Amino acid sequence: MPTPSQTVAPDSDPYLWLEEVDGERARDWVRAQNGLAEGELEADPGFAVLRTRLKGILDSTDKIPYPGGHAGLLYNFWRDAVHVRGIWRRTTLEEYRQAAPGWETVIDLDLLAGEEGENWVWGGASFLEPDGERCMVSLSRGGGDARVLREFDLSTCRFVEGGFVLEEAKSDVAWIDRDTLFVGTDFGPGSMTDSGYPRIVKRWRRGQPLAEAATVYEAQRDDLSASGWRDATPGFERDFVQRQIGFYSSELFVLQGDTLAKVPKPEDANAFALRSQIVIELRSDWETGGRRYPQGALLATGFDAFLAGARDFQLLFEPGPGTSLDGLTVTRDALLLTLLDNVSNRLVEQRLVDGRWQARDVGLPGSRAVETWAYDAVGSNRYFLTVNGFLEPATLYLAEAGSDTRESLKTLPAFFDAGGLTVRQFTAASPDGTRVPYFAVMKEDTALLGPTPTVLYGYGGFEVSLKPAYGAISGAAWLERGGVYVLANIRGGGEFGPRWHQAALKENRQRAFDDFIAVAEDLVARGITTPRRLGIMGGSNGGLLVGAVMVQRPELFGAVVCQVPLLDMRRYHRLLAGASWMGEYGDPDIPAQWEAIGRYSPYQNVRRRTEGGHWPRVLFTTSTRDDRVHPGHARKMAARMREYGHDVLYWENTEGGHAGAADNAQIARMWALTWTFLHRQLGL
Repeated sequence: MPTPSQTVAPDSDPYLWLEEVDGERARDWVRAQNGLAEGELEADPGFAVLRTRLKGILDSTDKIPYPGGHAGLLYNFWRDAVHVRGIWRRTTLEEYRQAAPGWETVIDLDLLAGEEGENWVWGGASFLEPDGERCMVSLSRGGGDARVLREFDLSTCRFVEGGFVLEEAKSDVAWIDRDTLFVGTDFGPGSMTDSGYPRIVKRWRRGQPLAEAATVYEAQRDDLSASGWRDATPGFERDFVQRQIGFYSSELFVLQGDTLAKVPKPEDANAFALRSQIVIELRSDWETGGRRYPQGALLATGFDAFLAGARDFQLLFEPGPGTSLDGLTVTRDALLLTLLDNVSNRLVEQRLVDGRWQARDVGLPGSRAVETWAYDAVGSNRYFLTVNGFLEPATLYLAEAGSDTRESLKTLPAFFDAGGLTVRQFTAASPDGTRVPYFAVMKEDTALLGPTPTVLYGYGGFEVSLKPAYGAISGAAWLERGGVYVLANIRGGGEFGPRWHQAALKENRQRAFDDFIAVAEDLVARGITTPRRLGIMGGSNGGLLVGAVMVQRPELFGAVVCQVPLLDMRRYHRLLAGASWMGEYGDPDIPAQWEAIGRYSPYQNVRRRTEGGHWPRVLFTTSTRDDRVHPGHARKMAARMREYGHDVLYWENTEGGHAGAADNAQIARMWALTWTFLHRQLGL
């Protein structure tokens, strides 16, 4: 492994000007680079056909319109060929059950953007619960995280004249009642954290100038953020404030009048109120009340008793060697636990009966991946359930807590030919002996055909689990043509709970890269592919992953797709939201921590092509409007690699934020460029 250039100070970086998003010189550089990528890839005979096919999938009216309930109606945001920016719409459950439901348009984003001369991208809506007729609508210019917030009347389907409005910022708002909000936003100098999120929580009353809103709480400048919200559960209404210290540490307070009472949970645990109970998810072992509760466990006890000092917990979930908690859904009388068991889901229902929690396994259709969400915020025991797999399109069910009876509402059609395809789960041995699982989706006769073009995808960070899921785009662009698609469950992710994540934190980050390299080597050893026919792909933290393994083992890969990536780890904490990730990577300004970070930071470890060995060709993609991971990471890396003689393509979309694209046409073009690049480089 190369030694990092630790003597190079950030201010001596010759490519700092590429961090100037609106700088004329940087814009000219981007235009020139985009021209190279588009000129080559869009000239490929298969590009136009692929883009048209992918656009057809994205615009299909056969997609599942995933719903969310409020006040007896189901809401959905939808984009297709007619509604380019999209429509926010609603219907009844009875109508939703129909093959072609009748929808009422609530907001037409294309119409709104045209009237206001804005490039609005939908950012969601926050309802006044439990059944209020107001919501706060979130709109983003070009898809960035910074958004404009406006009060909207659901009875008239109009923005409220003179209502609550927040100008563009990374804001956080929550309803207290019809005339009051908790608000965190950019109140002026010093009101945002170093990570660029709200530091101050205020109580804002209708008609009151924002500057006069009463301060409820102030976090520290080096905290991640602060927020406030109301639990609107009838009979259990409570106000909360949270100080998010870092990505994995927080303090929770109950707001009683003007007094904050601290909830005595471990700093790295997550906690929430569930009517009379408090539920706590542990990220570390916890000794309390004469017992030791394990990392990854889920606990519950009486809310008021806990605040008063009681520690009589019930254990709702205890992890095993291959099991972890993947998700939680709350209904009126139940808590649904989505578990991962060797990277396959199962569902457990917990109900509080006579003061004690009782568990029941929920029978599920055969599938590897499950998602659940409540039918509405507080009033029902209904919930939505989706099941799918690599080769099984998603089915959406309406279920009821307490029963395995469920109603099939919608099923996604097959968007690619899965005939002759199979899914295999393998494990690879990392250098420290850890067994790393991965999935390979391939033709049943791949072993007989010999080495096959293969794309290996990974993430390995922030306790994010990668699960089997139906990928219409990758299926149509890659699997249907005979390629192999591989999903790696490396450390740094959450597939086996907090321990799996924490094993690759900070100074141990190299373990994630070692795991990914081990999977690549295992694919070659099994004869599935060869280095020249093996491509790797990752975005955001996954972009850091593929960038790091590329500079460490360039001879192992034939192509690299690096999307909206972190790459300059010497300066990542100084760019946009980067400071919020120091809990994941460490602080490069601390010499001992930079020693570890600098050994893998891709930008500092690029070697000149003349130093020998094969280097794969790289496609970098990003967005000018990405205000989470700065596009300067990808720009600077591409520029340095070109300087050092490497073969690089670079493409930057002008919209899309951290997603990289803002509408279906942009998404189709981005993925057509990506898969065309992989077809050309890997010979498919």
